[in-house]
Amino acid sequence: MSAPALPIIQARGFSAIERALLWLSAACSLSYFITKSWQPYPGSVVLKALCIAPLALIALRLLNQPDNWLLGSALLFSTLGDIFLELNGFFVQGLGAFLIAHLIYLVLFARNGRHPLQLTSNQVTSLLALLLYSFALTTWLWPGLDKLAVPVLLYVCAITLMVASAIAARFRQSWIVWGALLFLISDSLIGISKFKTPVPLRDHLVWATYYLGQCGIAWGFLREKLEQD
Repeated sequence: MSAPALPIIQARGFSAIERALLWLSAACSLSYFITKSWQPYPGSVVLKALCIAPLALIALRLLNQPDNWLLGSALLFSTLGDIFLELNGFFVQGLGAFLIAHLIYLVLFARNGRHPLQLTSNQVTSLLALLLYSFALTTWLWPGLDKLAVPVLLYVCAITLMVASAIAARFRQSWIVWGALLFLISDSLIGISKFKTPVPLRDHLVWATYYLGQCGIAWGFLREKLEQD
């Protein structure tokens, strides 16, 4: 975690407050990961919320409008989704919060990507592979979705478009694309475990890919913008 964090900490405009928020996020995430087998326990939902919320505060402090509000809002809706998923019986609400986060990321990437849109052969291949993966995963999970079929389908479309927009934007910081892909992997593991078959070490794998995915997007975008100033 320190390797990707170091360049953004050293970036111009990154003060002691942002460093403290970053380490708070990392420390809470590591604690949440280590204690995953004992959850839920008193305070675990607060610990989980403190993993992504500090990244939202960093975005709100460092970026210029409307980028700060877009990235900050995506991370805050993700925090809300984390809270819902930590509570029993709030899966659909969590799904909705993350769906909104993905749509905000989509807008953020689209408005900050290179224009006019010119896709390389590698990007076209990556986009086709992404579409094939999402279609195959949805088809495989479909028989077990039951009443959640429509919400899950909408969610898959949203996260697929989010990842596609990250790929098509041609950011200089590859962390953004890798972060979006890790986010997709994390959600895929949740879907497979919930609707198809148990996944070994599911909780730890989901959290590791999710947190690194969010950090990849946040750190990558912050570096992208700060290095332009």
